[in-house]
Amino acid sequence: MTARGRALLVIAFSALYSGLSLGGRIFYLAAVFALLAMLFSLVAVLAARRALAVDCGVSPSRLPRGDRALLSVRVTGKTLLPISPLGVIVTLGEKQETRLLPLRRGEGRLTAEFTARHIGEIRIGVASLEYTDILGLFRARIKREDMLRPILVLPRSFDVEPLRFLQSDEGRSLQNRNTEDLASPEDTRAYRAGDPLKRVHWKLTARRRELIVRKFETPAPPDTLILLDCAAPGPAAGDPEAAAQLRDTLCETALSVAEMQVRGDIPVRVPLYGRQTGEFLSDRSGNTGVLAEMLARQSFEGGIEFYRVLNLELRRMRRTGATVIITAQLNAGVVEAIKHIRGMGPSARVYYITHTPDAPDDRPYIAQLQQNMVEVCYVTPA
Repeated sequence: MTARGRALLVIAFSALYSGLSLGGRIFYLAAVFALLAMLFSLVAVLAARRALAVDCGVSPSRLPRGDRALLSVRVTGKTLLPISPLGVIVTLGEKQETRLLPLRRGEGRLTAEFTARHIGEIRIGVASLEYTDILGLFRARIKREDMLRPILVLPRSFDVEPLRFLQSDEGRSLQNRNTEDLASPEDTRAYRAGDPLKRVHWKLTARRRELIVRKFETPAPPDTLILLDCAAPGPAAGDPEAAAQLRDTLCETALSVAEMQVRGDIPVRVPLYGRQTGEFLSDRSGNTGVLAEMLARQSFEGGIEFYRVLNLELRRMRRTGATVIITAQLNAGVVEAIKHIRGMGPSARVYYITHTPDAPDDRPYIAQLQQNMVEVCYVTPA
């Protein structure tokens, strides 16, 4: 019952009391009219609830961050008694809007646009419906959880600098991490300091009177390991919008590096140690759509502490050509683990996601990384 309905109910009882006290028929008539109006309104609202059917749809169900999705709502059905325009409470991500939907010839339609501001799984649709009679005496609000439709907001990629693998004359990575096929010699070259004597081609050496060594076929290049910090971004914990921007940039940086590597036919591994665990592996272009979905479904809550993740991944360094570390927080444990990774041999690049690239607290950590030949790149959330 609305405030208007309660006021009319007070008037009806007041008129009835006056009629009983004074005996005037006009008071009885006023009370009867008020009660009939309230009965009419109540029946109209209850009938509308039973007669009207609501359906909604969202297109598209997957979209990159920054794009728009269209929510369409359709109401069908005819009511015996007239009602006010239907109140449709629409949930569009983090906000709700109330739209009035008039019914004409037993049908009503409305559309609403949703702009995907942040990456993740989001539910949009009809949160509840408000039925109000034409006199405004009764209002019924019905929650419709079944009318909420999930959409997946995917990260966008951007251009990043190509990774540099450590060079050697046999391939893209160091010799001790890229085993040659010693049964398949493919060429020869001049001897260089450090070459093992068993690779010397003695017949050709005697003919040319200089040391000549065999070159062997090199297997496929080592993979790129992308380590993403899936914990909650600590520096922006008190600001939900800033934290969401950090999460967006973490996902988009990981996707961008992976796409850049697979375009060069370099295998990519992305283990995820968040609340939703998993691992992405690809050596062909076009497969990064799976990675985009995996990143979008990460909640960035819980999971293993990032310095522990870095230490766990030390076991892969023997077959890794380059390691990319993407994080929104630097501390002593993370820096020490990155130094260990770099000491294992592969080239290392750190993408530091931060709103304050000039923060004095971060400078000692950055200096330690740079002193250990770790490339540090700042990425500021947009």
